[in-house]
Amino acid sequence: QVQLVESGGGLVQAGGSLRLSCAASGNSFSIHAMAWYRQAPGKQRELVAAITSGGSPNYADSVKGRFTISRDNAKNTVYLQMNSLKPEDTAVYYCNAAVTTYAPPRYLEIWGQGTLVTVSS
Repeated sequence: QVQLVESGGGLVQAGGSLRLSCAASGNSFSIHAMAWYRQAPGKQRELVAAITSGGSPNYADSVKGRFTISRDNAKNTVYLQMNSLKPEDTAVYYCNAAVTTYAPPRYLEIWGQGTLVTVSS
């Protein structure tokens, strides 16, 4: 079984920065694309940023120029550096990964438990 564990959320003032981390753990697996989503109170979950296994990123228009997604394949970890944070960035942030397991052979999309980011004005 493969699990994602996020860390790095918290409370920050507007204009500040936070760095989220998400580490995958388990046995006999490979990770393909990874992504960060967020869900604000009363709103649908939305894609924030994604990154391919080769390191090519994509961003939601609302975070372009402020957020940076990166990954360390050796550590099975994806990061989200968030700068110039705004109150509207307040949400629970979820890590997502496309994974292939080998015993048994399966293709899965898995989610972390979420980490709360609160940006005060």
